[in-house]
Amino acid sequence: MKEEKIKRINELYHKSKKEGLTKEEQKEQQILRKEYIEAFKQNLRGQLNQISIQEKDGSITNLGEKYGNKAGH
Repeated sequence: MKEEKIKRINELYHKSKKEGLTKEEQKEQQILRKEYIEAFKQNLRGQLNQISIQEKDGSITNLGEKYGNKAGH
């Protein structure tokens, strides 16, 4: 997510606490929050898919290959 969108999320948050938001600003805030959450999930999923573990027998299992490409992810 671009830095200017994160900055706008923070601006809307602070404004909502101080003086409240208009209907248009509330809608913008909801949209930006959804985008942020989706970007966060994709980033976390990408990181988790890069994890490999060493099994007791010494073999290496890439968890992204084993679990990361399932439907619904």
